[in-house]
Amino acid sequence: MCGIAGIVRWDGRPVLEDEIRAMCAAMVHRGPDDEGIYVAPGVGIGMRRLSIIDLGNGHQPLSNEDGTVWIVFNGEIYNYQELRRRLEHRGHVFRTGSDTETIVHLYEDVGSRCVEYLRGMFAFAVWDGRRQQLLLARDRLGIKPLYVAERENELLFASELKPLLQVDGVDRSLDWASVRHLFTFLTTPPDRSIVSGVSKLEPARTALARPGRPLAIERYWDVAFEPDERATEALLVERLRELLRESVALHQVSDVPVGAFLSGGIDSSAVVASIGRPGVKTFSIGFAEAGFDELAHARTVAAAFDTDHYDLVLRPDVVQIVEELTWYLDEPFGDSSAIPTYMVAKLASEHVKVVLSGDGGDELFAGYDKYRVEARERRSDRVPAALRTCAGALGARLPHGARGRRFLRHLALDGRRRYLDASTLFQPDEVGGLFQGDAREVLLRHDPWDDPLVERGDWLARLQYRDLHRYLPLDILTKVDRMTMAHSIEARPPLVDHKVVEFAATIPARLQLRGGTTKYLFKQAMRGVLPPEVIDRPKHGFAVPLAHWFRGELATFTRDVLLADRCRQRGLFDPRYVEHLLALHQRGRDLDLQLWTMLSFELWCRRFLDCSPRVDAHERRLAASA
Repeated sequence: MCGIAGIVRWDGRPVLEDEIRAMCAAMVHRGPDDEGIYVAPGVGIGMRRLSIIDLGNGHQPLSNEDGTVWIVFNGEIYNYQELRRRLEHRGHVFRTGSDTETIVHLYEDVGSRCVEYLRGMFAFAVWDGRRQQLLLARDRLGIKPLYVAERENELLFASELKPLLQVDGVDRSLDWASVRHLFTFLTTPPDRSIVSGVSKLEPARTALARPGRPLAIERYWDVAFEPDERATEALLVERLRELLRESVALHQVSDVPVGAFLSGGIDSSAVVASIGRPGVKTFSIGFAEAGFDELAHARTVAAAFDTDHYDLVLRPDVVQIVEELTWYLDEPFGDSSAIPTYMVAKLASEHVKVVLSGDGGDELFAGYDKYRVEARERRSDRVPAALRTCAGALGARLPHGARGRRFLRHLALDGRRRYLDASTLFQPDEVGGLFQGDAREVLLRHDPWDDPLVERGDWLARLQYRDLHRYLPLDILTKVDRMTMAHSIEARPPLVDHKVVEFAATIPARLQLRGGTTKYLFKQAMRGVLPPEVIDRPKHGFAVPLAHWFRGELATFTRDVLLADRCRQRGLFDPRYVEHLLALHQRGRDLDLQLWTMLSFELWCRRFLDCSPRVDAHERRLAASA
């Protein structure tokens, strides 16, 4: 696991080693064990290394036999030993035992198609000195991040946004489409960032940079939801068990200790059960607030599988954590479960360098309650369109904050737009109330619901496909990557192995969502493996008592930030609307996600827009100790 960065210039200007070092210094947390730089005419690539495989010899950047091809790599390739044997048979000579070197020799043989052979999580850059071209690539599901900025005769890339902001001349103005997406879906879009001119390479893409040509982006994989109606339930259950055991075994390949996050839910519990050995270290977080603590469930699973279990009740200095998260989240982020993820990663970092997680199970096996809600709300499609339109018009006339307003407007929608509405934080008129002046006008020109994702397959498959390509990489995997990397540990999600994903897409909808039961087939596969109380208890999710905190520890801090002169002078939020939201929340209307997203955005603006994005003090300490 690493953080990677680089610059390529096509106009003859040199790339300085100090430029690459400055980029790497902004993400020491991603790799506190080592630093490596390669500089040649017009190109510089660098990395910060977290040593996981081939601890002594896995230094990067790494080259082929004659030094004409160089790579920096972030991630893990789980089938690298099999690939290595094939490549050695073809005459390639290896100098290390690392998975990174496998990619170099595979690139020599098949070029950009090398990604098709890789099973794992990855983001990498390959500089081909003979062809004077740079290949960028990202794994199929978007587990590992990669940011790119194209400027005239220049390309910048990095594992995070912060390193790009260390380069002179990078514009730090806001990308308004991303701001609108953030206040709608809690994250920035899949192909853009919060900073204008900086994009994300989307999952399952390669990008080829060559002089005098635009960046050539190609998709190399996608999943097709094509149910296998001929397969019996018993056959699908057995196949799922086999794949899960295989994936968990592959994800334990490491030269350092491997542990696991354990929430007590079915996904993380299934991963722990599949590890297949006693004594594995497991980690959980609980809360002092009643109704949010799941430690008892996690302890039940830990006892059942004889794990070496660690947990703690989260009673943090919430204000301090919120300010720390601004640096590590890298972009404004509306999912407040980043807080407990940050804390459980901190706990795990005291014991292991690698943790397995249960992320992805809800998207693959239809575990979200919102799928059940959509199944119920689809009945409203039988209501005459004229009546639903009237309901929507009535809702629109109700004042902001009025009870029933959102329900009536939601009732007027159908199909895809209804599902998007259920996931929307600020409605268009609410965005128009929160923002003011030119910002409001610019934001309302962008429609984050205008999403060209495929519409084939049954309704459940369409929803799963969307969440697999949007919610999972933009929210869940981003959160886990940033929060684990903040504490210099590597998170691996076995359920998001692309072989598991491809299998899940063959499960018929009737075996995914059966009656009121979500994750039906997955639960059947876990019967006899997990305790029944784990399988059958209601889904809880990684809920955070944020609404309570915004009425307690965070209340004064939030008001001081969002109504400060500094925020007012920015001229984006309308102070009267901010006051309105704060008052509604204090009166009992839970607006915690809205307030959290506003707070995250304003704190990000202060840290990265108002001044030079200085390297965090924690980064300097890590670099000094490396």
